[in-house]
Amino acid sequence: MFCIRACSGLVGCRTATRVRSLHSLPGITVAQIDEEVAKLLQLKAQLGGDDGKHQFVLKTAKGTRDYNPKQMAIREKVFNTIIGCFKRHGAETIDTPVFELKETLTGKYGEDSKLIYDLKDQGGELLSLRYDLTVPFARYLAMNKITNIKRYHIAKVYRRDNPAMTRGRYREFYQCDFDIAGQYDAMIPDAECLKIVHEILSELDLGDFRIKVNDRRILDGMFAVCGVPDDKFRTICSTVDKLDKLPWEEVKKEMVNEKGLSEEAADQIGEYVSMQGGMDLAERLLQDQKMSQSKQACAGLSDIKLLFSYLQLFQVTDKVVFDLSLARGLDYYTGIIYEAVLTQAGVAPVTTDAQNGAPSEESVSVGSVAGGGRYDGLVGMFDPKGRKVPCVGVSIGIERVFSIMEQKAEASAEKVRTTEVQVMVASAQKNLLEEKLKLITELWNAGIKAEVMYKKNPKLLSQLQHCEESGIPLVAILGEQELKDGVVKLRVVATREEVQLIHNTHTVSLITVSTKV
Repeated sequence: MFCIRACSGLVGCRTATRVRSLHSLPGITVAQIDEEVAKLLQLKAQLGGDDGKHQFVLKTAKGTRDYNPKQMAIREKVFNTIIGCFKRHGAETIDTPVFELKETLTGKYGEDSKLIYDLKDQGGELLSLRYDLTVPFARYLAMNKITNIKRYHIAKVYRRDNPAMTRGRYREFYQCDFDIAGQYDAMIPDAECLKIVHEILSELDLGDFRIKVNDRRILDGMFAVCGVPDDKFRTICSTVDKLDKLPWEEVKKEMVNEKGLSEEAADQIGEYVSMQGGMDLAERLLQDQKMSQSKQACAGLSDIKLLFSYLQLFQVTDKVVFDLSLARGLDYYTGIIYEAVLTQAGVAPVTTDAQNGAPSEESVSVGSVAGGGRYDGLVGMFDPKGRKVPCVGVSIGIERVFSIMEQKAEASAEKVRTTEVQVMVASAQKNLLEEKLKLITELWNAGIKAEVMYKKNPKLLSQLQHCEESGIPLVAILGEQELKDGVVKLRVVATREEVQLIHNTHTVSLITVSTKV
């Protein structure tokens, strides 16, 4: 016992000493310090406390979080808005396992493949937690020989990333995906995906936003004419994808010093990725001396023009910009790619060019909240005969959206209801529990959301206070006089207005009508 206590105390002292020494190390990050502290605390818990009993470290795993009822109420509201939009556009839903065969996920995400969570060998199968919902969807299509579907899927995904909780970056998080699979005329499904992003972000009222679009064929053509070797296309693309987080100087440095690209090629790429516009930019690049030499780039630019013509019909060009810096590093994209970003609060509204809908002022990005694109070759990678199913889709970054909605709720005086109870069944006198339980049973059987206090003789005041605190709008009050008269007193909590309802077979239907008013 003495040894256990001594070791436990020693670990406590060493934890403080270790933390102080870590802080003094050059280049040490907060994440690394947190990781060391977590290890020491875990060791202390295993050794036990002063009483020799095992002590649990009460914390969520790194990169995860709990959600309280208020947060879940906000979250559910966001989900309902997104699902409502997906259904409005004719999508049906599916579900897939939380883990896949490791070979299903391997080689689909470029440099991000290192973030896949691998599981231990289970009965001869090497498994990994799903990284996104797109690759499992492609596997599902190939496995079930489906060639046409419009689906949405909302589920958790996992990434062995370095979390940044304050910026909505987690290791476990939800994705909300909408995808259209099938052989259709060019850019019609792609334009609908952008329309869906526009509708969701507008309805959620998150603030001003921009939807950046580009095309992987334009990027590949640009790399080719700038002198990037074919075998470096994907890795340079991953570096360009960092332009939303790093300045051009840092991105160029990575291209040249780490990826081995020539400075001349990097500078030429720098000229192109600084370009933004709309349909006019696509037309201008089609006449560009270098870009016009690439058939790939020309095909992508022609589709960008077509896309903008459909976006004008969908009335969303005020928020869409053709941005050559947009790369999206995932390997499976083959055509149009897009990303929605919120712009900082207080930034002046961006005016648009009426002719092509491109923003004419520069906006400041504060984080991506949606992204997607076309991936025509992914299903064919799983099909035994290599049959391709063209696909395009979008994923809503629900965690970042939720963080913003939570901040807005905290800032506003509006109270967030955490239940949907419509009626509280209350009593004004003692010994009326049986009558209350009979009435609440009638309400439940009629589909009315109702609640009763779990006490035989609660005070009326405490029952009414519970309604005010929980936001319950109506109270059905029973008392001795009401029972004699065969009535139920229905009170509106907010105004304290009361009406008497005859307690018979029509009472429940009258209360039902009242809950809908």
